[in-house]
Amino acid sequence: MRALDDKRAKIGGVAEDAPPYDAGVPASQTEGEVRADAVAQLRETIAGMNLDNFVVRQRRRTVEKYLDPAVWTAIDAEARDELVEQVAPLPTAKRHGTEEAKRFDFLMFSLQLALLRSSKRFATLRTQLLEIASALEDQTAIPGIAAQAALIEEIQTDPWWEGVTVPLLELVRLRLRDLIQHIEKRKRAIVYSDFADEIGEGVTHDLPQVGEVDFVRFKAKARAFLKKHEDHIALSRLRHGRALTSTDLVELEKMLLEAGIGDVGAIERAREASAGFGRFVRSFVGLDRQAVNDAFAEFLGSGTASREQIEFVGLVVDHLTAQGVTEPDLLYESPFTDVAPQGPEQVFDDAETSRLFEVIEALNQSAVA
Repeated sequence: MRALDDKRAKIGGVAEDAPPYDAGVPASQTEGEVRADAVAQLRETIAGMNLDNFVVRQRRRTVEKYLDPAVWTAIDAEARDELVEQVAPLPTAKRHGTEEAKRFDFLMFSLQLALLRSSKRFATLRTQLLEIASALEDQTAIPGIAAQAALIEEIQTDPWWEGVTVPLLELVRLRLRDLIQHIEKRKRAIVYSDFADEIGEGVTHDLPQVGEVDFVRFKAKARAFLKKHEDHIALSRLRHGRALTSTDLVELEKMLLEAGIGDVGAIERAREASAGFGRFVRSFVGLDRQAVNDAFAEFLGSGTASREQIEFVGLVVDHLTAQGVTEPDLLYESPFTDVAPQGPEQVFDDAETSRLFEVIEALNQSAVA
């Protein structure tokens, strides 16, 4: 809020309007509305502090002071220090979501602050958001993520960043914060990266890169290119779960290189990141649904499957159709645990569970020459 107040003061008290964002989501707020929402959240947090609590009671006057809406009209340096040092550490009944959501909030607020202050941190924080967007894009089989696919894709384009504003960054925070928990565990470290808060005036904190923007762009370009060439013989084999040859993989790599999608370094990194270039490509083009259904036919073919078994296999089919590959440990996470909280063993016996993993592994391996 201080940064927004400082900006407003510099331009004569007029809040900047944000351009509408029409990629499947409502128009952005203005900076004034962003500030108003932030104030409302902070006041709710303070209102959730029990004045009879021993810890809160020691700061009662300060807490009561910030329950007054008039105090929030302008927050100067003294008020900011008071809020940070005396009020923020106090317990509150207000809940702000999962740990992943709160860490994402912190990232997005840091990005907004870096944008307002033209901080050198902006490039590093931008890279982290790009990595998160890329990780979410790999999970579009989850309905909530699929609903924000347009926004997730836009974030990874240069034009979006050329016109980025505080309201647009706030829109991203609100739309994606509750989806971060769905990022696969092995990729979730990008959300938990440690970085220092930039609150002091004129202080810049340089952070280590969590990934290269170039590779994120390579993935976005590769996805778009491969989607347009799904009729290629090697891609057709890949999509239908038929075993690839080393020649097929060489041909796929050649396609991307000749199209200028990426260089040899990007191809090598893709191969390492996905445990094989075939798996990397399959994650973009997915699997043919009928091919996946055929692979799991034995689970439902007898006609004696329970409702939970049918629903669980349906989720596996949906995931493989969209993602092309899956790791067995994902079956112990949402959305699978929404059907079987204890994992596949809850709805299948030992033999069926083993067979389920065998079918998944066979489909995964079909993408490896």
